[in-house]
Order: sequence, then C-alpha cells, then structure tokens
Amino acid sequence: MSSPQPAVGEWYRISGGELFEVVALDDEDRTIEIQYFDGTVAELDLEDWEAQCEEGSLEPADAPEDWSGSVDVEPEQDEVRPGSLDGENPRQASSLDGLDLFEAS
Repeated sequence: MSSPQPAVGEWYRISGGELFEVVALDDEDRTIEIQYFDGTVAELDLEDWEAQCEEGSLEPADAPEDWSGSVDVEPEQDEVRPGSLDGENPRQASSLDGLDLFEAS
C-alpha cells in the first residue's frame, strides 16, 4: 500500500477518528507539523508518518464542514448595532474641525 504524502493544507485521519491538518513540513529535519481539529499542534517524524501509513492507521480525509474548531472565529455582523447611527458608533470622535493646534495653554 502506498502511503499518502503529507501536504500542507491537506486533512488526514488517524484510525481512532482524530482529524488533523498538515500545517508545515520541514524537509531538513524530516518532520511534519500537524494541527488537530481542536487546535492542538503536534510534530511527527517522517518515519512515524510512513510507519502509520503502512499500518493503515493514517488515511487522507475531507476537511471538516465546520473548520472553525481550531480557530477562534466569531461570525461577522452585518446588521446595525443598537445605539448606533447608520452603523456608526455614536461615541466615536468626530473630525478635529475647530481645534487650534497652535493655541498655547
């Protein structure tokens, strides 16, 4: 069985069901940095990767539908906030018109 080659941005699954993404490859050190869906980062030696592939415990997988598990992303708010005027913050400072920068105190 040929082992899947690790590729940055690709998702894989360990036979126990853990889903992870390859986030970096270091050819010089022969290591693979992975990030599990929950955000945990780990490093694998290329030899460990190949051994797990040969055992059949590592396989390519589809990216999760809800990929936000490993990042702290809040949904965008397109609506006007309460207390604002046309989406502007009423407490926001206006222009500096009328300010005399050369006035001595």
